[in-house]
Amino acid sequence: MAEAIIDSGSGQHSLKRVIGRRVLLLFVVGDILGAGIYALVGKVAGYVGGALWLPFLVAFVLAALTATAYAELVGKYPQAAGAALYVNKAFNIPFVTFIVAFAVLMSGITSASAAARAFGGRYLAEFVTLPVIVGAFIFLGLVTLVNFIGISESVKVNVVLTVIEAFGLLVIIAIGVYALLSGQGEPARALEFHPANGAFLGVLGGTALAFYALLGFEDSVNLAEESKDPQRDFPRALFGGLIVAAVIYVAVAFTATMLVDTKTLTSSTGPLLEVVKVAGFAFPPKLFALIALLAVGNTALINMLMASRLVYGMAREGIVPKVFAAVHPTRSTPWVSIVFTVGIAAVLVATGDVGNLADTTVLLLLCVFTMVNVAVLILRRDRVEHDHFRAPSWMPVLGALVCLILALPITGRGGDVYLRAGVLIAIGVILWFVNRLFLSEGEHSS
Repeated sequence: MAEAIIDSGSGQHSLKRVIGRRVLLLFVVGDILGAGIYALVGKVAGYVGGALWLPFLVAFVLAALTATAYAELVGKYPQAAGAALYVNKAFNIPFVTFIVAFAVLMSGITSASAAARAFGGRYLAEFVTLPVIVGAFIFLGLVTLVNFIGISESVKVNVVLTVIEAFGLLVIIAIGVYALLSGQGEPARALEFHPANGAFLGVLGGTALAFYALLGFEDSVNLAEESKDPQRDFPRALFGGLIVAAVIYVAVAFTATMLVDTKTLTSSTGPLLEVVKVAGFAFPPKLFALIALLAVGNTALINMLMASRLVYGMAREGIVPKVFAAVHPTRSTPWVSIVFTVGIAAVLVATGDVGNLADTTVLLLLCVFTMVNVAVLILRRDRVEHDHFRAPSWMPVLGALVCLILALPITGRGGDVYLRAGVLIAIGVILWFVNRLFLSEGEHSS
């Protein structure tokens, strides 16, 4: 069953290796950029005050530790499926493999829900005035409609969206450079700490949330099977993409805190729009809001497409109840899986805000990252014939410890986040055992 979840490549067919290093780099950058930086700059400021760039920098350093584990594992096993594949090879326990896969699935839904809340906020208000939750539900409806009708994704589309998302962030950086050269803003504010629970815990809490803005690198491992030379290209693209994103994020965060006071940033659901509105040179706020909506919307759409297809794939392999494998007769889309995933997203949107939902995403993936860091050490005993990147042993060890620490309540994460994550995983546990019950009854009846 575990093998069915991950499609370990034992079948006769494999994906075509067509993605080169440059496109892979753009895909990694595009996966990282998006809703996180556009929506969470203000929330991070709530933890540390003016020095909100620091949690993004620390988050980059800590993400790089886990990235070394992924770089080694992708080189050893250049197949799609990511964390579930590695955990299955390391532990060979079907239930553990399923829970890891389900945690990744649910992290996609919580991420999409956070993006939906961000979509319904300040950026949308540039065009129409609606309550945030109404805007979020309308957006979820549009995503569901696209998902139901069917959409053909391609790396080229991702490249175009990457350029648009990056352009919006470069506009913010240009505003910051202009402000520095013209003597505007308050650069000193970027060094101010006003954490509620002390500098260390403030940075720790801000880092745990800022981690959300860097999580996209985990998705990129699914392109391993389509990369021309994953052993050489993937580590370079992964670390290069993280560095590019980190530089952009730190520059954007510095600009935001320099030009907009912390209180305004913290309370805004469209913090970067506040930067544009106080800029020393004119950039149309509506155009920037459109760019932000596109970046946020792309995050949600990709996550919901991935989630519904993953549930559908699990159902086809008999891992969750077969009902989720139902395909619409005319649209050829997995409509039951779409309804299931969007139903969970709707409940999340109704019960959480951007910060809490992003934090839930981070919590789920921190648990997954811990398992991956442990798996890479266990799999050192599994030798492969080809050369590949090898992480210094201290990095995945430290990566596992860091992920565990960031998952603890000392980061200031609320109890509702742990409850939400627990309920989501419990849904998976129920589906697992219900499916096994039906399978065992079918075996007895036959």
